[in-house]
Amino acid sequence: MNSKSRLAVVVSHPIQYYAPLFRTLARRCELEVFYAFQPSPDQLGAVDFGKAFSWDVDLLEGYSSTFLTNVSTRPGTSDSAGCDTPEIGRHLRDGNFDAVLIFGWYLKSYRQALLAAKRHGLPALVRGDSNLAMPASPVKRLAKAIANPPFLRLFDRALYVGERSRAFYRHYRYPDCRLFFSPHCVDNDWFAARTKPAERQRMREELGIADDAFVVLFAGKLIKRKRPLDAVKALAMCQTQGRKVALLVAGSGVLENAIRTEAQAAGLPHYMLGFCNQTEMPPAYAASDVLILPSDGSETWGLVANEAMACGKPVIVSDACGCAPDLAADGAAGRMVAVGDVAGLAAAIVSVMDDPPTQWAIAERIAHYSLDSAADGVLQALETLPRRHRPLKPVGNGSC
Repeated sequence: MNSKSRLAVVVSHPIQYYAPLFRTLARRCELEVFYAFQPSPDQLGAVDFGKAFSWDVDLLEGYSSTFLTNVSTRPGTSDSAGCDTPEIGRHLRDGNFDAVLIFGWYLKSYRQALLAAKRHGLPALVRGDSNLAMPASPVKRLAKAIANPPFLRLFDRALYVGERSRAFYRHYRYPDCRLFFSPHCVDNDWFAARTKPAERQRMREELGIADDAFVVLFAGKLIKRKRPLDAVKALAMCQTQGRKVALLVAGSGVLENAIRTEAQAAGLPHYMLGFCNQTEMPPAYAASDVLILPSDGSETWGLVANEAMACGKPVIVSDACGCAPDLAADGAAGRMVAVGDVAGLAAAIVSVMDDPPTQWAIAERIAHYSLDSAADGVLQALETLPRRHRPLKPVGNGSC
């Protein structure tokens, strides 16, 4: 019996979406996660949330992890230089790892890990959600066209999280035979187990939502790039068509007052939950009938869509969201609408009201975006790399 692969992971900071994946991987390989930054509650809430908080689920349980010494003068994750951890080289050199999985290349820590891997002959994998729809100036696009092909090939394998992620690598001529599907995912079972009919009734009664109201949920930061006001305007249009709709908002941010003002002006029933921690999200999904995600192209995926579908809810997403081709484009489990098209959003809401996706279709779609599927992709990529006490397994042709 072969020994398990020993995998190092380099990631910015503990993230609620990644911890379940790390626990899943830890059951199937020897895993050590290296974090570049340990944010305080104030730092965690500083960007866009507008309030300090800590996640109410354990993000470090179930796998081995190490917090690296961050020598940045301004530690954080919003700036490339905010994570500067030169000691990662020593850990990768001395850790007897088979490979290192790096969660992108934006942060200095990620590039330090890649260079250390190259220096010590350690295979490097990358998993990120960059896509071609992300906003960029013509000059920046030209620079990427020149720099990205040779840079991306420094990674021995790339894990794409969805269709637009795969298109990104192909656009920059990364070899198909070095690409592996490791989808963006949440803990589907965790969310499903916490979304029950009784919870729906309790939540609606608590908020005073009418039994026959069709509730559209917006979940996320209340900031410009998420376009929450599009949801308000679309629901106001639905009301003019005689539809009994309501808006449920789970999130906080600078646009909170604007949402209240516009909803009140339109006479739209609206319920503002404020910031919702992880364990508070399933009741919000239970109370709703559909999730709306009208974000612009800076939404490289939109994992709230995964959460909603895990709870059995259809989704309406803008075509700028990274998840759109995977979760909503074909109409089976939701709807896709052009970003900024408020009338289109209203039509999509009416469409879901009149012809809702089936529970089977939603469950079937989100099953492909699971923790096991994501872990499978990582391990399949590892199987094609040389490992301690194991010869290289060929992949593709000689060009790989």
